Amino acid sequence: MTVGSPVVIYGIKNCDTMKKARTWLEAHDIAYRFHDYKAAGIERDRLKAWVEEVGWEKLLNRAGTTFRKLPDAEKADMNAEKAVHLMEDQPSMIKRPVLDLGDRRVVGFKPEIYEAAFAS
Repeated sequence: MTVGSPVVIYGIKNCDTMKKARTWLEAHDIAYRFHDYKAAGIERDRLKAWVEEVGWEKLLNRAGTTFRKLPDAEKADMNAEKAVHLMEDQPSMIKRPVLDLGDRRVVGFKPEIYEAAFAS
């Protein structure tokens, strides 16, 4: 497996899905750097680029507790700009993990998706 630039996995340290993704990477001898966006934050420009690439609908974790606790008015009329603002203010609303392969991003974790991502 060859990746053009170092693999970076974005997420939150104590997330079960993150643990599964990191375990998968380690089991497949894939070196990576972990960016905890809850502790280190996330840049607005990076979020905007991700939204352009994968869509806010895929990136915004609407099933999570943080999003569900929002007042209905904040959830109404969701669009890309509003989603970026919410995710920037509360990074736990970003679906996890976001795997940055340099030339593309993979959102979420399923072993078969990672297998396919690293096969190319």
